[in-house]
Amino acid sequence: VGGSTHPIAYDKPTFIIGRKGSREMTFTFLVSKAEKRRVGRPASRDAELDLPKDLSRKEQIVLAAAHLISKKGFDKTSIRDIGAAAGVLSGSLYYHFPSKEAIYVEVYTTGMKMLQEAAEKAFDSTEDPWDRLEAIAVAHSKVVLGNNDLMISVTASFPGRIEKFRSKLIAQRDAYEKLIARAVADLNLPGHVNPTLFRLQFLGAMNWAQTWYKEGQGVSAGDIGKHLVSTLRHSLERA
Repeated sequence: VGGSTHPIAYDKPTFIIGRKGSREMTFTFLVSKAEKRRVGRPASRDAELDLPKDLSRKEQIVLAAAHLISKKGFDKTSIRDIGAAAGVLSGSLYYHFPSKEAIYVEVYTTGMKMLQEAAEKAFDSTEDPWDRLEAIAVAHSKVVLGNNDLMISVTASFPGRIEKFRSKLIAQRDAYEKLIARAVADLNLPGHVNPTLFRLQFLGAMNWAQTWYKEGQGVSAGDIGKHLVSTLRHSLERA
């Protein structure tokens, strides 16, 4: 039986902003490469993604895994799927990662690092407490909504098989939430406002935007963060 080529259609490219060494980079992760597979084999296991060529093989594996996990879930994504999407043999993949769980941790860490760096930069960009929170909200929204595949870090729970890595992942999340807590503490909220609940609802509102936001409908990712803080600020000022 000969081979055949079938195109893969996705809604839109994923834009990823990160760092490689000391050089900041912005690149486009286009998942539109034609799928090459043998007739009669499952397409989901043989869809190779068009990954950025300037990345290391390990980084390409992370991006491929992030894409598959975000679309299919961790449990339904196999090592073979990840290898096929990254254009490497399953056996070769183990040279870079000892297990699928280790890949998940790397995907989570990559996304969390992006959020942390963006929020820290926003935190330091201004001294005014409300302007600072707005800058953080804009940065958070841009990262989360512009890099959906890598944003498993905003999920409330982890797959069961990740349990042994749970403390490491939670430590990363806690570090980010501590930064948000510092920004909230500087607001000098009214006495009737619980700062912990304010922080959790603030983060929840921003992360929930993943479920409904669609690019190109007149509202940018940054607009969402800005509008949220503006609404909170004006509501409290009128109280």
